[in-house]
Amino acid sequence: MSAGKQRAPFRRPGSPTAELTGGSRTSRGGAQGAVACAAADPGSSRRQFGSAPGAGVAAGDAFFRRRFWRGVVCALVGAGLWGFSGACAQFLLSNYDIEPSFVTAVRMLGAGLLFLVVLAARQRERLAAMLRDRRTFGRLVVFGAVGLYLCQITYAIVIDYTNAGTATVLQCTGIAFVMLFTCVVGRKLPRAKEFVGLVAALFATWLIATQGDPSALSLPLPGLLWGIANGLSVAFYIVYPKKLFAEWGSFAVTGIGMLVGGVAAALVWLAGGAADGTGLALPTLDAAGFLVFGLIIVVGTFAAFALYLHGVSIVGSVKGSLLGAIEPVSATAFSALWLGTAFSGADWVGFVLMIAMIFLVTGEKPQPESDAEAAGGRRALAEAAGGAQGRADGEASRE
Repeated sequence: MSAGKQRAPFRRPGSPTAELTGGSRTSRGGAQGAVACAAADPGSSRRQFGSAPGAGVAAGDAFFRRRFWRGVVCALVGAGLWGFSGACAQFLLSNYDIEPSFVTAVRMLGAGLLFLVVLAARQRERLAAMLRDRRTFGRLVVFGAVGLYLCQITYAIVIDYTNAGTATVLQCTGIAFVMLFTCVVGRKLPRAKEFVGLVAALFATWLIATQGDPSALSLPLPGLLWGIANGLSVAFYIVYPKKLFAEWGSFAVTGIGMLVGGVAAALVWLAGGAADGTGLALPTLDAAGFLVFGLIIVVGTFAAFALYLHGVSIVGSVKGSLLGAIEPVSATAFSALWLGTAFSGADWVGFVLMIAMIFLVTGEKPQPESDAEAAGGRRALAEAAGGAQGRADGEASRE
């Protein structure tokens, strides 16, 4: 029975049926040929997303190159918006009587609710299916509370024990943890370009955060331990949701995870207020304060995490974590534009190293790091082929 006569039930995006819809038909173009090959031999996708004879190979390769570069751009823009968020948070903390825990709770809860509204409007069936699946919901709670929220709160704790520059440098240890985990699980050594990119990113971050002055680093033992915890939490929220992204899509997973993290942040803030006797005392904000808060929620959290984690779901954990190191460059640039600070020689050297890192990690032929990422690629290709098939059918019916 055709789809026009009976509506197909909702299926998880990562299921074989969803990934390969339209792939078994006679190829009407390169993308569908690649899907047909993936359907014939799904196990071959560890190192390749799919291929097909003749035009199918070229079209499939072109599709994945475009998809890879879309992921690179999303990861860079998302990480850049984190820098914007940092400049906004600095403005709030410097000009208003406000606690970092309150900023964290408001930005995560506000962004989580915004994600929920968009999901309810555009992906209602997927949202309902995710919430009904107990195993999936449990993994989303872990992702939101242990990954997204823990990353935010540990970073604030590190700043409290040390300073912002030291916290930024320690946060970049998450890149090393991602690379280490990927190498151990995959039983392989890191690619040479990725390792050099790691060194360049760490050195660039150190230059920008400390201006090349080792004495600017403040490393008491509690600060060091919390810094390591922050790096681990960064690595966790980048690596952990791979299978969730492949199964449900990055936007829905990020949205529910952000809402869970926001609830956790709000509970911690309320508990802190109860402990110190301040209760529900809210800061006094003027119009500028409300505007900046709105920008943090919509641009610096909602858009930043949606774009960055979508990019990670495409380019992979290692490349995604390296591209995320662009955040201190963005923060420095936004501070210069907003607060009028000048770039130093150390800043310029750091910028050059970051640009070199981007060229290093994006200069190779895109390949998936895991089966989950390969499945996500096949799903995207199947959706593209399905869209092409639908357009072809529509044109045929009009003729």
